[in-house]
Amino acid sequence: MMANTDSRVTIHMAASLDGFIARKDGRVDWLETSDEFAGGDTLDPGFVETFLKMIDCYVMGSRTYETALSFEAQGLGWSYGDKPTFVLTSRDLPRTRDTIEFYSGDLAQVVNGHLRPRFRTIWFVGGGVVSGECLRLRLADEVRYSILPILIGDGIPFFERRDRDIAPHLAEVRAYKSSMVELCYEVRGGRGSNGTPPNQPLPFRQAQGPELVEG
Repeated sequence: MMANTDSRVTIHMAASLDGFIARKDGRVDWLETSDEFAGGDTLDPGFVETFLKMIDCYVMGSRTYETALSFEAQGLGWSYGDKPTFVLTSRDLPRTRDTIEFYSGDLAQVVNGHLRPRFRTIWFVGGGVVSGECLRLRLADEVRYSILPILIGDGIPFFERRDRDIAPHLAEVRAYKSSMVELCYEVRGGRGSNGTPPNQPLPFRQAQGPELVEG
């Protein structure tokens, strides 16, 4: 299968003002902030619902998946609706719904060979290692960075495994009444278009259900 040239890979995560997506132990108890920016936009529920319908699938690492499962266990629901959700892991994790698939192997092959032919809007939603590798391999088309008004001092960074400078183009800025600021960056020269081969990708293996299959 060939990659869909109309497909778009977005990296989206919320982070603290000092650039962390979770505490060192994975907790995200700081996501609920109480600040208010009077001049900001309001996140209209109808707009959010319509926007989420435009996302075709989600991609995440194992720690993000475990956090989503913990939210669900607390009665907070499953954040990704009925959309196909791909978890990148080499561990044996519980598969709680039919929409979840586990993958490992060459990340570029997973994205270009498996996801782009099937989906038009592909959202990477965590964590730092997965997002960093997605950028390092020039797989991302844009980065949506939601900054919350809190500093937590230490934790898991938004991006890990960067081995070169990346200079994305700022395409949009939005501030909300909750004091969250969303920055949208276009990643130019993605998909290996500048002719420079990326470094060796992380070793993933493809997985179907609970059994890992070399692929």
